[in-house]
Amino acid sequence: MVTARITVNGKEAPIAPAAPHTTVLDFLRERGLTGTKEGCAEGECGACSVLVARPGVNKPTDWVPVNACLVPVAALDGQEVVTSEGLATVEAPGTPPVLHPVQEEMAVRGGSQCGYCTPGFVCSMAAEYYRPDRCAHADAGAGAEATGGAGASGTGDGGDAEHGPNGFDLHALSGNLCRCTGYRPIRDAAFAVGTPTDDDPLARRREQDPPAPVATEYRQDDRAFLRRSTLAETLRLLRERPDAVVVAGSTDWGVEVNIRSRRADCVVAVDRLPELRELRVESDHVEIGAALTLTEIERRLDGSVPLLAQLFPQFASRLIRNGATLGGNLGTGSPIGDSPPVLLALEASLVLADADGEREVPLAEYFTGYRQSVRRPGELIRAVRVPLPLTPVTAFHKIAKRRFDDISSVAVAFALDVEDGTVRKARIGLGGVAATPVRALATEAALEGRPWTSGTAEAAAEVLRGEGTPMSDHRASAGYRAAMLGQSLLKLYAQTTEAVPS
Repeated sequence: MVTARITVNGKEAPIAPAAPHTTVLDFLRERGLTGTKEGCAEGECGACSVLVARPGVNKPTDWVPVNACLVPVAALDGQEVVTSEGLATVEAPGTPPVLHPVQEEMAVRGGSQCGYCTPGFVCSMAAEYYRPDRCAHADAGAGAEATGGAGASGTGDGGDAEHGPNGFDLHALSGNLCRCTGYRPIRDAAFAVGTPTDDDPLARRREQDPPAPVATEYRQDDRAFLRRSTLAETLRLLRERPDAVVVAGSTDWGVEVNIRSRRADCVVAVDRLPELRELRVESDHVEIGAALTLTEIERRLDGSVPLLAQLFPQFASRLIRNGATLGGNLGTGSPIGDSPPVLLALEASLVLADADGEREVPLAEYFTGYRQSVRRPGELIRAVRVPLPLTPVTAFHKIAKRRFDDISSVAVAFALDVEDGTVRKARIGLGGVAATPVRALATEAALEGRPWTSGTAEAAAEVLRGEGTPMSDHRASAGYRAAMLGQSLLKLYAQTTEAVPS
């Protein structure tokens, strides 16, 4: 066994004797770092969030919050983790720790009551505190100072309902759940934090490179967690071990381990493979590495693919997007994954790789049945390709019981080319209405070549209501799903009539 080690709050520690399926949460708690809590064990409450040093977008290193309940500790071999305990500083031996500015604001503004969720909020808030491109609004004034950045019902000068005058984006806390405070004191604390000082050690750490990925071969109790250095080595390993479970952010597999007590004899990590972490814009397509996290894609594309930009804020929470990947979302084959409808509307294709080479498969031909696809044993999704130029009229409508951080009842993605008042091209991707994500081919045909008018929209909406084979379950009835399909097209028409004359 190669020794696997992790740095926690500046101190290096061996991962052994933890089992390969042991989560970061359980590893930390067993070491006495009980600020990290288990609330839901499936990545919805954020009580377990910790900071991980990851490759940065604007600086060499970003402090990225993740759900410790989902990530196997072996996946952080060679990496750095900071918990809520590690945010405070000890200025001299034997003296009480000095609270981190985020901890201080949470305390003085009543952002903690029972305290169970507080460490998770603090870690997510600290990540936003250290976000390099966060900056105060120039017009933030005395009103914000008097209320600590937000009043009882306002946000203070220079902000809006979800962004503070200090540049704090409340979506950074979208994966953290609190049942006591009503969130207003937490928002007050978030909107009151300043900027890191020059002597802040975690701020200085951003200027240095993050830990390099390491090859991992961690074995305990006849089970293994393996990470190879290159894609070629990984593909050879998967040929030898076709039974292996492939993980990136573990946002899906972690739930299986926690809730269903799933165990695997062999887990193969692909999240740090450089060949799966490229993002390239070519003359005729955008290629997105399958192991880039959704947050990394969002920030690197910076809105250049508008339909993806609409998807990201509605895809689970920031904590999940910090780990989840397109490769994982497509690899599970779930009919309610949020990315497939968008990628179907974008006419994306997948680059599949195995030890013998690569092949490109249109996403519309990838899914073959419920959680089934054309991907062969030993084959990985290496990248997603989105053809250029992009269709100008796009929208992503997610119908769910909660606005954010929820599973779709129905997801609909539109990409229309409307020229001189006529629909020249229509692509519509659907999720949650069949055993697989599907294209709404009949509706596309009902739109193409017709004028973009209310009559066309209403007729096509009636066709869209009949697409797929929706079923009734605890999230929605079949009738509701069908109704929402039609309504989504009428909503698109209403949203675009000002920009595109009928």
